[in-house]
Amino acid sequence: MTRRRAAAGGRRPTGRQDDIARTLEVVTIGEAMAALRGDGPLRLGGPLTLSMAGAEANVAIGLARLGHRVRWAGVVGADELGELVQRTLRAEGVDVGTVRQDPTAPTGLLLQEHRVAHVTRVHYYRSGSAGSALRADDADAALPAAEPARFLHVTGITPALGPDPRLAVERAVRRAREAGTRICLDVNYRSRLWSPDLAARVLGELLPCVDVLIASEDELPLVAGGETGEERAAGQLLDTGIGEVVVKHGGAGARVWSAAGAVRMPARTVPVTGTVGAGDAFTAGYLSAVLDDLPIEDRLDRAVTVGAFAVAAAGDWEGLPTRAELPLLSAPDGGTIR
Repeated sequence: MTRRRAAAGGRRPTGRQDDIARTLEVVTIGEAMAALRGDGPLRLGGPLTLSMAGAEANVAIGLARLGHRVRWAGVVGADELGELVQRTLRAEGVDVGTVRQDPTAPTGLLLQEHRVAHVTRVHYYRSGSAGSALRADDADAALPAAEPARFLHVTGITPALGPDPRLAVERAVRRAREAGTRICLDVNYRSRLWSPDLAARVLGELLPCVDVLIASEDELPLVAGGETGEERAAGQLLDTGIGEVVVKHGGAGARVWSAAGAVRMPARTVPVTGTVGAGDAFTAGYLSAVLDDLPIEDRLDRAVTVGAFAVAAAGDWEGLPTRAELPLLSAPDGGTIR
C-alpha cells in the first residue's frame, strides 16, 4: 500500500463554537459499554454506580472537554444501556451521529471492583455484545469522503473483538489514509482478547499507515517484531515511517521518540484514586496538543497533565479536565481558587 500523509500543521483550534462546528478534528471508532463500579469486593454485594466506559470513547470525551470536535463511531444495543452510552457522549459534546443501534445484541457491560488498596479488577461481559458487531460499513459512515478529519484514532482493543471489528478498523485506517487523515494507534493490548502472535500480525499490517503510535514499554516488542529495549524497538518503528513513537511509563512519566531524538517527561505527582482510564486520558492530552501544533515537550506535558487528572479522580473519564482547568495542577497544595 502506498503511504500518504497529511501535513503535520494545519489551522489551530480557536476554541470558538463556530470553528468547532465547521472542522471535524478527530474520528475514533471502537467499543463502548455500560460500567458498574463498586467500592469493595463484588461478591459481598453493596451499591454500584452506573456509568459508561470504553477506551476510544474515553479519548473522545477527553478531546471534547479540551475543546476539540470529535466523533465516536460504534455500535450499541437498542436498549437502555445503549441509550446511556449515547446520552453520555452527546452530553459531553461528542458527535454520535453515525452510531448504529443493533436490535439483536445487547450493549456490553463491565464491572469494576477495588479489591486490594489501589488495585482494581475489571470483569467484562462483552461476548455477543453490540460492540462486537461493528462492521466495515460503520467505518464508511463515520469517515465520509466529504468530511475528512484531521486524525483517526484507533486502538488494539477493537480489532481483538472479532473478524468483523477487525475489518472495520482496517477499513477505517484505509479510508483515513486515502483522505490524507493522520492516524494514531494506541496498542492497548488485552491478553484476554487475543494472542500476542495474532495481535502482532494484525497491528503490524496497520503500521505502514500510522503517524503516531502510543504504547506502554511492555507493548513495544509486540509491534516492533519482538525487538526488546525501548530505544531499539522505537528505532525499528520509526524506520517503518511512523513519525512519533510515544511510550508510556505510568508513574514514571513518558517518552517520545522521533527523528529528532528522544524527549522525556516525568509524571505529575497527585494522590492516586484509580488508574483505570489513565492511558486513555494521556492519549487525549497528547492528541489535543498535536492538534494545537505544539512542540513535543508541550505535547508530553499536556498528556501527563490530563493523565494526572484521570488518576486523581474516580471513574474512567469523569475527572478529565476542560482546557481552562489544565493549570489547576500547578496551583499550590491546599490552595483555593476564587
